[in-house]
Amino acid sequence: MTEDRCDLLCLDLPHAEAVRGGLPNVEQAAGPAQQFRALADPQRLRIAAALQAGGELCVCDLAWIVGTSQNLVSHHARVLRTAGMAASRKDGKLVMYRLTDVGRALLAMAGIVPPAAVPDAGRPVVSAAPGV
Repeated sequence: MTEDRCDLLCLDLPHAEAVRGGLPNVEQAAGPAQQFRALADPQRLRIAAALQAGGELCVCDLAWIVGTSQNLVSHHARVLRTAGMAASRKDGKLVMYRLTDVGRALLAMAGIVPPAAVPDAGRPVVSAAPGV
């Protein structure tokens, strides 16, 4: 016997049929697979965890929190949004992201639990980007 397969072909047909009958079809599995794929990147997982901890955050804040560029955060946040794990809205020149219920549920399944509530200090403008 190899470590990952049987040396003997046997089938408990009634049990196997019952298990097979309860499985989602390929089309039904595609959406959840895309959502799990969205969390498979360490930066996206960190961005999702930041959204879980901070509620609604702008791309600028997310970039500072996770320590990467705004362009990269924007790309990863878009992937999370496309997968149905995050939602966004425009607030003037800012793009604000928040987790959806699906995003919160998948983070919980991954063992990422929300920390104690982080107080929202408002949106003070520290500096503006050049040319703004």
